[in-house]
Amino acid sequence: MPYGPAAVQHPEPVSGPGAPGNSAVPGTPAVPDTSAAPGAPAAPGTQDGFGSPAAADPHAASAPAPGVRFDRRGGEPEEYPLQAPDPRVAGTAAPAEPGKLCVACRAGRVDDDGYCENCGHAQPRERDHMEQECGPVAAVSDRGLRHHRNEDAFAIGTAALPDGSAATVAIVCDGVSSATRPDDASLAASRAASAALLAALPQGAHPQQAMHEAIVAASHAVNALAEEPATAREHAPHQNAPACTLVGAVVTGGLLVVGWVGDSRAYWVPQDRTAPAARLTEDDSWAAQMVAAGLMSEAEAYADERAHAITGWLGADAYELEPHTAAFKPDRPGVVVVCTDGLWNYAEAAEEMAGVIPPDAAVRPLHSARVLVGHALDGGGHDNVTVAVLPFPAPPQGAGSA
Repeated sequence: MPYGPAAVQHPEPVSGPGAPGNSAVPGTPAVPDTSAAPGAPAAPGTQDGFGSPAAADPHAASAPAPGVRFDRRGGEPEEYPLQAPDPRVAGTAAPAEPGKLCVACRAGRVDDDGYCENCGHAQPRERDHMEQECGPVAAVSDRGLRHHRNEDAFAIGTAALPDGSAATVAIVCDGVSSATRPDDASLAASRAASAALLAALPQGAHPQQAMHEAIVAASHAVNALAEEPATAREHAPHQNAPACTLVGAVVTGGLLVVGWVGDSRAYWVPQDRTAPAARLTEDDSWAAQMVAAGLMSEAEAYADERAHAITGWLGADAYELEPHTAAFKPDRPGVVVVCTDGLWNYAEAAEEMAGVIPPDAAVRPLHSARVLVGHALDGGGHDNVTVAVLPFPAPPQGAGSA
């Protein structure tokens, strides 16, 4: 989907403290400011603004660009045997004593190692399927149908701003499979970013500046994993340090702020579905880099096998930390969808995402997150799937989902 001024009509960008470059001029198209904080260097090969240079020979880019990481270990199988029944239907099985009976055969006992003594089936781990609701924001994460573990993580929460109004926060992280301990990386990043936001917002920090600092905190948390003994034991010359992508959103009564590093995304879906939906983030990926440089059309770039190789991530071996932030001021109510590529691969365009999410998402965020995860599983569930749904504007303190 082209990503430029025409793609974002609502919400409008907004300027404010900690939001350099976000000037809102009446009558001009709304364009998000995706620049890093002042002083941060521009990412190599990324687009400064949303205009594309004249197209060049699409065959000129035949080799991976510098700083590109492929999100799969060499020789890693494309599919893994399921470790548990399909998460969409497992809940319909006969009730079983929690932690005692096998989820597959419903007869054998589960040993201390997590395997059924009757059929030998491996039991689902805690992170195979996670759901959480916190006031008006909710998130769901699922291992999917092909991966052997869930390398995604999320953190959600609410905070009271100094003026007494409410803010909702969601962070979603996707572990880089080609790295060591990607599941630990995503968990550390999501917890660190969420904690930083929930600490800074009540102190009066501008949400955009708070988001920038939260991404920096998440980066430090992931970097620290590379120094831990567990990483050293697992590390091999062909592996990389723990790494993940991150996308987050902060919603207040009148402001929407997003931040990201990597290819996890945020979407805006207005409650009035006749109004246009919009993608609020721009991927740090090989395909986006080729399109931004004018070397390939979007169709050519995303058809290439290198399309989803990421050019930005959190991790000790990242070339340079490039936190992207953008602030918007929507003129109507709606929801923000924050997700990993395990979902948007099955609803890439903003219009597709708007067509999948239920119309009552603002009042039933947990149900809507489940529906979105189910959409990805119905599409094949080739990756871990994680999504958070936040209503805009943030409801008053104490209000929850219906």
